This record gives sequence, structure tokens and C-alpha cells, in this order.
Amino acid sequence: MDTISEATSGSRTPPGTVHTTSSKHASFAAFSGSFIEWYDYSLYGTAAAVVFPQLFFPEGAGLVGAFGSFAAGFLARPVGALVFGHLGDRYGRKKMLLLSVLIMGMCTLLIGLLPTYQSSGWLAPALLVLLRTVQGFGIGGEFGGGALVALENAPSQKRGLMGSFHQMGTPAGILVATGVFSLVMLLPQETVMDWAWRLPFFLSGLFLVLALYIRDKLPETEVFQRSEDTKGAKQIPFISLLRQHPGALLLAVGARMCDAVTFNIVNVFGIAYATRELGLANEVMLTGFVISAGIQIGLIPIFGTLSDRIGRRPVYLSGTIVCAMAGLAYFPMLSLNSVWIAWLAIILTQAVGTGLMFSIQGTFFAELFTTKVRYTALGVVYQGSSLIGGAPTPLIALTLVGIAGSYWGAAVYVTAIAIMSFICTLFLTETYRSSILK
Repeated sequence: MDTISEATSGSRTPPGTVHTTSSKHASFAAFSGSFIEWYDYSLYGTAAAVVFPQLFFPEGAGLVGAFGSFAAGFLARPVGALVFGHLGDRYGRKKMLLLSVLIMGMCTLLIGLLPTYQSSGWLAPALLVLLRTVQGFGIGGEFGGGALVALENAPSQKRGLMGSFHQMGTPAGILVATGVFSLVMLLPQETVMDWAWRLPFFLSGLFLVLALYIRDKLPETEVFQRSEDTKGAKQIPFISLLRQHPGALLLAVGARMCDAVTFNIVNVFGIAYATRELGLANEVMLTGFVISAGIQIGLIPIFGTLSDRIGRRPVYLSGTIVCAMAGLAYFPMLSLNSVWIAWLAIILTQAVGTGLMFSIQGTFFAELFTTKVRYTALGVVYQGSSLIGGAPTPLIALTLVGIAGSYWGAAVYVTAIAIMSFICTLFLTETYRSSILK
């Protein structure tokens, strides 16, 4: 039986150590849910920029409507984070992980079955927003549970590395979603708009079955089982979180804002602006995201391992610095209308900048909190920052570009948020040598 050993007299195993099989299985289970979350997320974001304006909204309101529906899912994320976090902290991680991935996958599958605005009028965007909202509720419970399954089963000296496998699901999901959508876009435009756009959404059903199978075989984390007064506890995890860790909670939300804003500027607003205003082809941008995601998959475990050696804060701070500089350079590089320079801009901003932060977020932020509020804390940090920094970003960028009369409005916004996240990270406690058995 795989166990976690505490530091006791005569113990040969350091605190937080697990047997290899359990650690690897847990990391793969965490990866599977993160993959589906970001496959769904990236797929929707790409479709919102490329095809949804024409399919689900009346003429003249397409782009604003598509970005608005994209933002709708974020509204339900904090609610999902609180509900899943409450149940996960009181009754365990496994059941919540199964439910969250089921909700995410089913909603994506159903989006592929929706009628269009042309065939059903306002019913089409209404159903789209509804499914996007329910999907957001499920996503709200995914990050905290997935990250904790990887972290709480990891050897103490390799928490950064093993936790990074959960984060690898992000670029992997983006890679597959963007790759599949790129292949679909190679078909004639009429075919794409008629039925082919649905195929990537149907593919989510296959990924859902695989993820459910993997997670069903996963045992409950022993860190959770060892925590006192967990099952049936009378305390409310969210209230305990606010009482015990108010400063860490606010700082973590602020630290995570840089990743949330930068990602959505590049992957959602950036596609629409580059193709509509700068004249770059959809295929150029989508290929750039595929290349960047592939590179990020390789970088994430490297960054995770680095954080095990030099600490979480130095790695995370480096990410905010890269995003601050890349944020100013991103749109000027795209405006040069060079395929290679556009790809380089995407790689620097996404693979390197957000990669440095995202690779260790699950581990870094989880280590800041105690076991009995950890699921709730991760959900609030991640989904709260996504709601504040992620959801409105495309619309904010669109407004700022309109006010400034150029892309500099969006560029300065990214850099300002990166500076704020840098400051918040400076005040967070270094955690890479701390125990999670608390």
C-alpha cells in the first residue's frame, strides 16, 4: 500500500514521501483533468474569435457577443470553486475530481450539438451562454482538486516537479485544441461554418471517457486522510480560510493576475486583433499557438524542477518580469506581419512568460495553506483571479485599444498587471522547503 511517512524516530522515509507508483498515477490523473479543462477552454476561446461571431450572433454584434459569452463562463467559476472546495476539503478530493471533469466534458460536447442563430434565433446564443456558464461551474472545481492530487502524493523534495505535471495539461490541451481546430480550418470555409466546426467539440467526449477511467482508479490522498477532523467537520472551509490566511489569499490572487491577463490577451484578444486589424492569417496565429504550447510542455517540468532547487518565488518572479517586457513587445512584433516574428512573440509571451508562472502555481499556492482549507484556497485564488483578470480581459483590451487608437492600450495593460503581480509575489512566503502535513 502506498503511504506517506511522517518524520518519526526510526523512520527511513522523509516527510511527504510517497511510493513512485502512487505519485506517478496521481500526476497522470491530475494531468488528465487539466488537459480537458484547457482543451475546452482553448477550443472555446479560439472558436469565439474565429467562427462563433458568425454562427451564434446577429450581424454587427458578433465579436462583442462571442467575447461576452466567453466571459460568462468565468462568472460561475468562483461559485464552482467554493462549492467544490467546500466539499473537497470536508469529504475528500476524489469524488470532486470525477464530478468536475464530467461537467466540463459534457458541456463541451453539448456545445457541438447546438443550433446556430440562423436556424433558431436567440435560442442559440442563450443556450451557448447557459452551457458556458455550467461549464465554468465545473472548471471552478478542477484546478484545486487536480493540483492537490499531484501535490499531496508527491515526495517532499519533488513537489515542484510532480505538481508541474498537472500544469502540463494546460499547454497539452491548448496544443491539441489548437491543432485540431487548425486542421478543421484547412477545409473550405463553407464546410467549416456548416458543420466541421463541431468536430473538435465532439472529440472532447473521447477525452472525457479516458479522464473518468483514470480518475476512478485513484485513491484518496493520504495527506487529506491524515488531517484531523476532515470528514464531517463542522467548520466551513471558506470561513476558516478568510480567518486564517487573509493576507496570503489576497497576495496569491494578485500574483496570479499576470498569468490570467497575459494568457487571455495573447490567446483570445490577440487572435481577433491580429487577424482583423493587422492582416495576419488565422492559420499563422493558430500555428504559432501550437508551436508555443509544444515548447511549453517541455519547459514546465524544467521550471518545476528549478523551483525545487532555488525556490518558488524566484521562478515566479521571473515570469512576471518576462510578461512585463513581452507585453510591450507583443503587438509591435505582430504588426511587422512576419510569420516568424509573430511566432517568436507568441513563444516568448506564452511559453516562457506565462510558463514560468503557471508551471508552479498549483504547488506554490497550495503550499501557502493548511490541508483543511487547501482545496478551497486554490479554487478561490485561481478562479477569483480568472474572474477579475481573465473574464473581462478581451473586452477591456478592446476598449483600451479604442481609446488609445492603437494596440498600445492593450500592451500597457498587460505590463501594468505584470508589475502588480511582481509586487504581490515579493510579499508571499517562500514555501519550497515547508511541510504540507499541516
